Amino acid sequence: MKVGFIGLGRMGSAMARRLVDGGHDVGVFNRSPDKLKPLTDAGATPLDSIKAAANYGAAVFTMLADDAALLEVVSQPGGLLQSLPKGGIHICAGTHSVAAMQNVKKLHSDAGQILIATPMLGRPELVASGTAGMLVAGEKDAVARCRPLFEAIPRRTFEAGADPVAAAAIKIANNFVLGCAIEAMGEGFALVRKYDVVPDVFYDVMTDGLFACSAYKVYGKIIVEERYLPAGQRAILGLKDANFALEAGGAVGVPLPSGNVWRDRLVGAVAHGEAEHDWAVMAKDQARASGLD
Repeated sequence: MKVGFIGLGRMGSAMARRLVDGGHDVGVFNRSPDKLKPLTDAGATPLDSIKAAANYGAAVFTMLADDAALLEVVSQPGGLLQSLPKGGIHICAGTHSVAAMQNVKKLHSDAGQILIATPMLGRPELVASGTAGMLVAGEKDAVARCRPLFEAIPRRTFEAGADPVAAAAIKIANNFVLGCAIEAMGEGFALVRKYDVVPDVFYDVMTDGLFACSAYKVYGKIIVEERYLPAGQRAILGLKDANFALEAGGAVGVPLPSGNVWRDRLVGAVAHGEAEHDWAVMAKDQARASGLD
């Protein structure tokens, strides 16, 4: 299939490369043109505008860092609202707030366009290797038309129904559970370190027992090695996700007390200049609060 792709950060580049390697004709646009070369070298077509990406093929992906970037790409002069044809499909792959997705869905609907949400479940390296998951939610016929695109990227797609907002809610809830798990690990590591336990031992106890899954293995290893750079998921984006979760819960009367702890630990890390570190740096902030070096 022919498809446009807007937003070539680490996640977007990994997704676009999966599409190219899967045999799809991909037209790529990024605000910073230097991000295009690795993909054009692999066979993607460089594009010079949002409009060109919106009209390149059967649909256009966006993979953008935050709500502000999404709304800018959708609503600016020459953006998706003006550029997509009637019945055109916007596949929104970023992690965005429930409120933003509700807004973008209405904007596209009023313009006679279709929104599909496809947030990714996994770090960029997992997306690149084809082992990440993908949520898919949107109008049934549009999802069916785009199925070959979705099959090229993840290990598995999780059908989330006809409302794109549902995929946003699931992604936010998933990140909430993961973020709280990492934060709790940081507390556990700080506790045992206060009793002079070597962190590797606690890591082995966790990951060879009740917590023998990738979340604890991957992030526990980062904490043990204090290897917070380069980041898979940056702390500043983790903070965005924590705020999304708290806002989503507040909007429908769901208290998320653990979310407040998760958010505050990320605020502490960012305040110490660690915004670009992996969000597992929450463990470092916990260690500081515990009087540990």
